[in-house]
Amino acid sequence: MPFLSRRLRAALLATASASLVAATLPAPVPLGIGDPLFPHLGNPGYDVLAYDIGLDYPGRNSEPLEAVTTIDARTTEPLDRINLDFTRGTVRSVQVNGLRSDFAVEDEDLIVETPGRLPAGVPLRITVRHTSDPRGERNSGGWVQTADGLVMANQADAGHRVFPGNDHPADKAYFTFRVTAPQELTVVANGVRTGRSRHGDRTTWTYRTEHPMATELAQVSIGRSAVVRRTGPHGLPVRDVVPAADRERLERWLKKTLGQLAWMEKQVGRYPFENYGVLVADTDTGFELETQTLSLFERRLFTDGGFPEWYVDSVMVHELAHQWFGDSVSPRTWSDVWLNEGHASWYEARYAEEHGDRPLERRMRDAYTRSDSWRADGGPPARPAPPAPGEKISLFRPVVYDGSALVLYALRQEIGHDAFDLLERRWVRKHRDSVAATSDFVRLASQAAGRDLTTFFDGWLYGASTPPMPGHPDWRSAAPADSATPADSGKPA
Repeated sequence: MPFLSRRLRAALLATASASLVAATLPAPVPLGIGDPLFPHLGNPGYDVLAYDIGLDYPGRNSEPLEAVTTIDARTTEPLDRINLDFTRGTVRSVQVNGLRSDFAVEDEDLIVETPGRLPAGVPLRITVRHTSDPRGERNSGGWVQTADGLVMANQADAGHRVFPGNDHPADKAYFTFRVTAPQELTVVANGVRTGRSRHGDRTTWTYRTEHPMATELAQVSIGRSAVVRRTGPHGLPVRDVVPAADRERLERWLKKTLGQLAWMEKQVGRYPFENYGVLVADTDTGFELETQTLSLFERRLFTDGGFPEWYVDSVMVHELAHQWFGDSVSPRTWSDVWLNEGHASWYEARYAEEHGDRPLERRMRDAYTRSDSWRADGGPPARPAPPAPGEKISLFRPVVYDGSALVLYALRQEIGHDAFDLLERRWVRKHRDSVAATSDFVRLASQAAGRDLTTFFDGWLYGASTPPMPGHPDWRSAAPADSATPADSGKPA
């Protein structure tokens, strides 16, 4: 047998070992964590700790961005493969802990071979070189094209249309964004800006979050923008990002945020993040979105003149309230979305009552009248029907907005204002920077009330018909066929 160098022998052994593993592994398949509404979303076997996302924007939306996503994670169970959620981009290469790895793409999963079987508790650094394509079906989520650039709208399952990751709110992580764009454009992202460097006619902007974040809440804005800075309650930095040409026109709306922050803090306690701001985008999405620290709004909400002032104000408060309910405290599964939207709609309605002369009781009575119809159309608040195929945003039905705010109204009627207010403050404090489920809310509500509320919540959250409203025995819910018009919604359609 000819002499073989130590390096060559090691390479042959590694090749033989890899061939043996490949021969014994089943074909790569998409996986998920088993969310009842999005069964293939998220991935088992690891916990993401941090994302570092590098994006290179060419200055136009007609071609993909070059990107590098680095994921720091830890295995939670033995793994032969790592599944990442990713689509709408070309994967150029993958490394795991510094070693080049084979990969396959199946459906909306990027499936990465590991360098041998990994036990639980092992640190992972996954580096994916890929493109991120802003072209695609309009309003399908992920990148949203604006008149002068891009923004993100990743709810509920569209983060992986921008970057690879574990795209489920149950796995929150810290984020760093490094975005390079032509020097005449401004880049803003979640968190705090930690760097800006010029390279010829291009600029790289770096942002980091100081709190963990769900992938669906990621935000990067690229465009000809003005950044308006103010100081909010207890010195909170407030930065609004608006089309530069609309800076003065939008001031009457932007200056309202400081008072809205103070009002929300009076209701539930201190704002939970490092900064806040309004992101106004010149685009038509049909919705507003609570991206963490930087809520996304359509320009037309403020400039069309067709919406009453009380309505615009309350929509602003709706997205602000989400910073506590949905962003700081995120849903464990998407069936818990009523905790997000119900609370945001609740504080929206409360604000409209106090500042817009829109009585809360009247709105709740209207919602009660429609509640049985909403439940028939979309399921009860905590067991919503799956979204229509190809229409993921159809998950966001009236039953998760005013239908879920109605649950909170009934709860306050049942346990009293003082216990309810105590519950709200405890909820956002206990689960800050974390995830929580409906069962956690029921448990904490029972503690605040000093009695078991399981039966109460069973009817209100899971019943096919709406239970009697405490304190209002005369309220009636119309039969499903008799009611089709939704009450005021927190997000204009």
